[in-house]
This record gives sequence, C-alpha cells and structure tokens, in this order.
Amino acid sequence: MTARLGLRTALLLTVPPLMWAGNAVVGRLLVGQVPPVGLNAVRWALVALLLLPFGWRVLRQPGVLRARAGHLALLGLAGVGTYNALQYMAVQTSTPLNITLIASSMPVWMLAVGALCFGVRPRRAQLGGAVLSLGGVALVLSQGHLERLLQVRLVPGDLLMLAATASWAFYSWMLAKPPPSMQGEARPAWHWAEFLFVQVLFGLAWASAAAGVEAVVHPVAWQPSAGVAAALAFIVLGPSLAAYYCWGRGVAEAGPATAAFFTNLTPVFAGILQALLLGEPPRWFHLAAFALIAAGIAVTSRAR
Repeated sequence: MTARLGLRTALLLTVPPLMWAGNAVVGRLLVGQVPPVGLNAVRWALVALLLLPFGWRVLRQPGVLRARAGHLALLGLAGVGTYNALQYMAVQTSTPLNITLIASSMPVWMLAVGALCFGVRPRRAQLGGAVLSLGGVALVLSQGHLERLLQVRLVPGDLLMLAATASWAFYSWMLAKPPPSMQGEARPAWHWAEFLFVQVLFGLAWASAAAGVEAVVHPVAWQPSAGVAAALAFIVLGPSLAAYYCWGRGVAEAGPATAAFFTNLTPVFAGILQALLLGEPPRWFHLAAFALIAAGIAVTSRAR
C-alpha cells in the first residue's frame, strides 16, 4: 500500500539523492588516492565512532542483538557492506553521471524485489510513475537530444552499479517489511541513531572483511592529503549520517516503492552539480527532468 506524500516526507526523501550525487562525484575524485573497498570500511568506521555516544546502549543488550542477528547481518550486508563498496568500485571505471543514471533504475528493481521476495504486486500507478521518472532521467542523459541515448556504452563499473542498485532495493524492502522480531511490541525500543549504529556495526564487519581481501588481491596505497580528509568528512556526514537517517524515515513513512522514485533525482542533482563545478548554469532539460520526475512521484504516491 502506498500513502500520500506530505511535504515533510518529500523533503526527507529528497536529501538522500542530493547526498548520493555528491558522493558519486567525490568518489570519482578520490580514484587512485584511496582503495575503493577500503574507503567504504574507513567511512563506516568513522560513522560508528560518531554514532557511539548516541547508540552505545544497544551494546548492553547482547541477547536482543543475538536474537535478531540474522536479519541485522543481512541488513548490514545489503546497505553498508555491499552497496557503498560496489559504488566506489564502480566509479573506478565509470563516470558519476553514468553511476547515478544506472541507479535511477531503482524503481524497477524495487518493484521487482517487492514482487519476487515480499509478495507486493506493483500497481498501474507505480508502473506509470516509473515511465515518467525514467523519462526525466533520459532527458538528463541526452541533454535534450534523445539520439545521444544510442551512444551510451556500459563498462565494468556500470555493471557493478547495477548490482549495487539491486542490493539497495533489497535493503529498502527489509526496512519496510522486517521480520516479526522487528515489528510492533517485539521491536527493540531503539531510536534512529541506535538503529543506524546497529546496522553500521553489522555492516562494518562485512566491509572490513572485504577491505582485507582487497588489500591482498588488489592493494592500493592511501595518499593522505587535505583533499582526502575533506572528502572523508563529507562522505561521513552527508551520504552516511544525513542520507541514511532521511532515507530510513522516508521509507518508513512513504513505503519503499514510492521512495524508489526519489532516487531518480540523483542524476538530476549530479547534472546540476557538474554544471556548477564547470561554471555552467542549469539548462532547460534539468528543469524538464525535475518536472517529469516530480510527476512520476505524484502519480505513484496517489492513495487508492
């Protein structure tokens, strides 16, 4: 079931795409300066340290954590351990705009995962919204000239991003459709920081193991600098803390199928950020893309 969107929920779901667009650009800037999988592990280790003062009480509940370890391990794997590592690997061979455009296939993945794994059949409004939203993405990709779509070529990074997008769809459905132990009165009384802290702890175990494998199989030396430090600060505060908080609250309020359409704002934001970095103002197709994506969100979120 899909609920009507309020302004607050819409704003919650708009922050993550903006942060993700910036994350793709920053990740690309760090290519060759840091190991991609190692970057993911360090990112979440820093997030865990920042969350520790707010979430440490969950460590006093070992029995509660053990009873839900399977679900929490999968949640940490899909959201923290897999998605972000694959994205940083993807920008090694692909561009930020390509990455965000591939991530715009999220509504398709979200509807597919919901139908196959959670028994939620898509409605016509959702399918129609997907067409409108992807039309906006096509405008950004083609810059208003649709014949340019024929020039798109997939590289290994694009395929990695497809896998990352599928992982994020599964993560979002797990948030919206948790097992009985995470529903109602059985759900631990964790506030958002505690719940995110738990996810980070479980995800960090996966991320650290993957970083160890990377260090052996494909080592890349860290190159410390002020730019790397600034990039890490942004990644930790923006795409990690702010985006995960807003996404978790937004998915809970609007549902994963509706929330998925907001991910199509990511390539639009990426196009605008690139335009600003190049000193170029947004063009007509950016505004048209916003209109199409907003229309897709409005169509799919109409209550039945």
